Amino acid sequence: MRYPAVAGRFYPAEKEELRDSIASCFTHELGPGAIGDVKGKRRIKAVVAPHAGYACSGMNAAHAYKAIAEDGRPDAYVIIGPDHYGIPFDSALCTESYLTPLGECKIHHRIADRLAQHVPDVSRAHMLEHSVEVQVPFLQYIDDDPLIVPIIMSDQTIEAAERMGRWIKEACEGFDVVVIASSDMSHYIPKPVAERKDMMLIDRACALDIEGMYDVIQCNDISACGYGPIAASIIATSPTEGHLLKHTDSWDAIRYQKDAVVGYASMVFE
Repeated sequence: MRYPAVAGRFYPAEKEELRDSIASCFTHELGPGAIGDVKGKRRIKAVVAPHAGYACSGMNAAHAYKAIAEDGRPDAYVIIGPDHYGIPFDSALCTESYLTPLGECKIHHRIADRLAQHVPDVSRAHMLEHSVEVQVPFLQYIDDDPLIVPIIMSDQTIEAAERMGRWIKEACEGFDVVVIASSDMSHYIPKPVAERKDMMLIDRACALDIEGMYDVIQCNDISACGYGPIAASIIATSPTEGHLLKHTDSWDAIRYQKDAVVGYASMVFE
């Protein structure tokens, strides 16, 4: 079992308080509103969702999870998060269930076993990482029994993203899967600059232009932390279109340090 690392810090550690916190992310003025009925045939292949504390980014993330909930339940969710702690691997898979205050979130072992042929299964590498963990309670909120495949990417080069995307595509063959790319956008820069830089990245991602996305990140010094997972999710799922659901930042959420915000974006790929 992979035990929670940031419960009580990024989100509440008590079950009912956590459920209430997630519910409030949907109904908050920055949120998408209450979850509606499933709208028909499933279309969503991948989403981007932020991974900061819920007080800052949970309302933004709720837009991605409302879209998933109203699209219908897949067989599994592959969650790709960036490495914030310097794991000694290019990437790492976890085949231990993720435990949260909402209970055990189990692994889709058939997909994970296929993926383990390429990605090292090192559950201990997930011990401290929050980028995957903060997505799991949202999945447990919208799906009674979600099955996940958690991956951390340390190497986020375009070559690594292309490899990861191919491996995920192969591992998921025969299953209905949503890939969740966990990423925050610009870090600790003035709000107007963050908005401008974030939209450069978002525009290229929604255009499904992987090389263009890497170019704008490099040329404009964009400090998004999960660009590799975003690229890998697009490569893995081969969507035909992408859409921005919501862009916000930490100032919008908590009104703190307008000159040093962190940006958040929810995107959907179909």
